[in-house]
Amino acid sequence: MTTKHLFACIAFLFTPLVIGQHMTLKDGNKIPATAEWEFICENYALTGVAFVQIGKAEKGGWLQITAAATDARFYIGGVVYVYLDDHTALVCTDKLLRQNKDGQMTAWYFFTDAEIARLKKSNIQSIRFNVRGTASSFSSQTGNFTAVNKKTYFSVGQHRPQEHETAAALYQLYQP
Repeated sequence: MTTKHLFACIAFLFTPLVIGQHMTLKDGNKIPATAEWEFICENYALTGVAFVQIGKAEKGGWLQITAAATDARFYIGGVVYVYLDDHTALVCTDKLLRQNKDGQMTAWYFFTDAEIARLKKSNIQSIRFNVRGTASSFSSQTGNFTAVNKKTYFSVGQHRPQEHETAAALYQLYQP
Protein backbone atom coordinates (compact mmCIF):
# COMPACT_ATOMS: atom_id res chain seq x y z
CA MET A 1 0.00 0.00 0.00
CA THR A 2 1.42 3.36 -0.95
CA THR A 3 1.75 6.29 1.42
CA LYS A 4 -0.94 8.14 -0.50
CA HIS A 5 -3.43 5.27 0.00
CA LEU A 6 -2.54 4.95 3.68
CA PHE A 7 -3.11 8.67 4.25
CA ALA A 8 -6.45 8.52 2.40
CA CYS A 9 -7.60 5.58 4.58
CA ILE A 10 -6.62 7.35 7.80
CA ALA A 11 -8.33 10.58 6.70
CA PHE A 12 -11.48 8.63 5.82
CA LEU A 13 -11.55 6.94 9.23
CA PHE A 14 -11.23 10.19 11.20
CA THR A 15 -13.59 12.35 9.12
CA PRO A 16 -16.73 11.42 11.13
CA LEU A 17 -14.95 12.49 14.32
CA VAL A 18 -14.35 15.98 13.00
CA ILE A 19 -17.46 16.70 10.92
CA GLY A 20 -20.91 15.27 10.53
CA GLN A 21 -21.99 15.08 14.17
CA HIS A 22 -25.75 15.35 14.62
CA MET A 23 -28.23 15.52 17.45
CA THR A 24 -31.73 14.11 17.16
CA LEU A 25 -34.34 16.28 18.84
CA LYS A 26 -37.47 14.86 20.47
CA ASP A 27 -39.52 15.50 17.31
CA GLY A 28 -37.05 13.40 15.28
CA ASN A 29 -35.39 16.32 13.48
CA LYS A 30 -31.62 16.09 13.16
CA ILE A 31 -29.47 19.19 13.60
CA PRO A 32 -25.70 19.75 13.40
CA ALA A 33 -24.09 19.24 16.80
CA THR A 34 -20.92 18.84 18.79
CA ALA A 35 -19.63 15.41 19.68
CA GLU A 36 -21.40 13.83 22.63
CA TRP A 37 -19.29 14.50 25.73
CA GLU A 38 -19.18 12.10 28.67
CA PHE A 39 -19.22 14.14 31.90
CA ILE A 40 -18.42 12.48 35.21
CA CYS A 41 -21.34 12.44 37.62
CA GLU A 42 -19.89 10.89 40.78
CA ASN A 43 -23.04 11.07 42.87
CA TYR A 44 -25.21 9.31 40.25
CA ALA A 45 -24.58 5.75 41.38
CA LEU A 46 -26.26 3.97 38.46
CA THR A 47 -23.53 4.78 35.91
CA GLY A 48 -21.48 7.69 37.24
CA VAL A 49 -21.78 9.59 33.95
CA ALA A 50 -24.10 11.91 32.04
CA PHE A 51 -23.83 12.56 28.32
CA VAL A 52 -23.93 16.16 27.13
CA GLN A 53 -24.26 17.48 23.57
CA ILE A 54 -25.06 20.88 22.07
CA GLY A 55 -26.85 21.26 18.75
CA LYS A 56 -26.99 24.25 16.43
CA ALA A 57 -30.38 25.84 15.77
CA GLU A 58 -31.23 28.68 13.36
CA LYS A 59 -31.23 31.00 16.35
CA GLY A 60 -29.44 29.78 19.47
CA GLY A 61 -28.92 26.11 20.20
CA TRP A 62 -30.05 23.05 22.11
CA LEU A 63 -28.49 21.41 25.17
CA GLN A 64 -29.14 17.67 25.36
CA ILE A 65 -28.52 15.81 28.62
CA THR A 66 -28.78 12.01 28.76
CA ALA A 67 -28.36 9.61 31.68
CA ALA A 68 -29.22 5.96 32.29
CA ALA A 69 -32.48 5.09 34.05
CA THR A 70 -33.92 1.87 35.46
CA ASP A 71 -37.56 2.87 35.05
CA ALA A 72 -39.38 4.47 32.10
CA ARG A 73 -41.19 6.82 34.50
CA PHE A 74 -37.98 8.62 35.47
CA TYR A 75 -36.98 11.82 33.68
CA ILE A 76 -34.60 14.75 33.73
CA GLY A 77 -36.67 17.81 34.52
CA GLY A 78 -36.75 21.17 36.22
CA VAL A 79 -34.23 23.98 35.98
CA VAL A 80 -30.72 23.12 34.73
CA TYR A 81 -27.68 25.22 35.68
CA VAL A 82 -24.70 25.31 33.32
CA TYR A 83 -21.58 26.57 35.12
CA LEU A 84 -18.81 28.03 32.96
CA ASP A 85 -15.10 28.24 33.71
CA ASP A 86 -15.29 32.06 33.74
CA HIS A 87 -17.26 31.71 37.03
CA THR A 88 -20.64 32.53 35.50
CA ALA A 89 -23.72 30.37 35.06
CA LEU A 90 -26.50 29.91 32.52
CA VAL A 91 -29.97 29.02 33.77
CA CYS A 92 -32.07 26.80 31.52
CA THR A 93 -35.79 26.51 32.21
CA ASP A 94 -37.69 23.29 31.67
CA LYS A 95 -39.61 23.29 28.35
CA LEU A 96 -40.98 19.77 29.00
CA LEU A 97 -38.92 18.38 26.10
CA ARG A 98 -37.86 14.98 27.39
CA GLN A 99 -38.10 11.27 26.79
CA ASN A 100 -37.17 7.99 28.42
CA LYS A 101 -36.41 5.29 25.89
CA ASP A 102 -34.23 2.16 25.90
CA GLY A 103 -33.07 2.77 29.48
CA GLN A 104 -31.91 6.31 28.73
CA MET A 105 -33.61 9.48 29.93
CA THR A 106 -32.96 12.54 27.79
CA ALA A 107 -33.96 16.19 28.15
CA TRP A 108 -33.46 19.16 25.84
CA TYR A 109 -32.97 22.78 26.92
CA PHE A 110 -32.73 25.85 24.68
CA PHE A 111 -29.83 28.34 24.59
CA THR A 112 -30.33 31.86 23.19
CA ASP A 113 -27.86 33.46 20.76
CA ALA A 114 -26.34 35.44 23.65
CA GLU A 115 -25.85 32.24 25.68
CA ILE A 116 -24.23 30.48 22.72
CA ALA A 117 -21.85 33.46 22.37
CA ARG A 118 -20.83 32.98 26.01
CA LEU A 119 -20.44 29.21 25.54
CA LYS A 120 -18.11 29.82 22.57
CA LYS A 121 -15.77 31.77 24.88
CA SER A 122 -15.80 29.66 28.07
CA ASN A 123 -15.69 25.92 28.63
CA ILE A 124 -18.51 24.27 30.50
CA GLN A 125 -17.25 23.45 33.98
CA SER A 126 -20.29 21.50 35.21
CA ILE A 127 -24.02 21.03 34.74
CA ARG A 128 -26.50 20.72 37.60
CA PHE A 129 -29.66 18.75 36.73
CA ASN A 130 -32.57 16.97 38.42
CA VAL A 131 -33.75 13.39 38.04
CA ARG A 132 -37.42 13.05 38.91
CA GLY A 133 -39.69 10.09 39.45
CA THR A 134 -40.79 7.80 42.27
CA ALA A 135 -37.79 6.03 43.76
CA SER A 136 -37.92 2.52 45.20
CA SER A 137 -35.33 0.18 46.68
CA PHE A 138 -33.95 -0.94 43.32
CA SER A 139 -34.69 2.04 41.08
CA SER A 140 -32.58 4.87 39.76
CA GLN A 141 -31.74 7.64 42.17
CA THR A 142 -33.78 10.83 42.18
CA GLY A 143 -32.68 14.31 43.19
CA ASN A 144 -30.08 16.86 42.14
CA PHE A 145 -26.90 15.77 40.38
CA THR A 146 -23.81 17.53 39.07
CA ALA A 147 -22.13 16.38 35.86
CA VAL A 148 -18.52 17.62 35.85
CA ASN A 149 -16.53 18.27 32.67
CA LYS A 150 -13.79 15.71 33.29
CA LYS A 151 -12.66 12.89 31.03
CA THR A 152 -11.31 10.69 33.83
CA TYR A 153 -11.61 10.44 37.59
CA PHE A 154 -7.85 10.57 38.11
CA SER A 155 -5.06 12.22 36.14
CA VAL A 156 -1.75 11.06 37.52
CA GLY A 157 1.16 11.86 35.20
CA GLN A 158 -0.94 12.41 32.11
CA HIS A 159 -0.18 15.26 29.75
CA ARG A 160 -3.39 15.29 27.72
CA PRO A 161 -6.30 17.60 28.51
CA GLN A 162 -8.47 16.25 31.30
CA GLU A 163 -11.61 18.12 30.27
CA HIS A 164 -13.60 18.45 27.08
CA GLU A 165 -12.84 21.62 25.12
CA THR A 166 -16.48 22.64 24.83
CA ALA A 167 -15.80 26.27 23.86
CA ALA A 168 -13.58 25.27 20.95
CA ALA A 169 -16.14 22.70 19.76
CA LEU A 170 -18.93 25.29 19.83
CA TYR A 171 -16.77 27.87 18.08
CA GLN A 172 -16.17 25.29 15.34
CA LEU A 173 -19.86 24.32 15.15
CA TYR A 174 -21.01 27.92 14.76
CA GLN A 175 -18.51 28.89 12.04
CA PRO A 176 -20.31 30.56 9.11
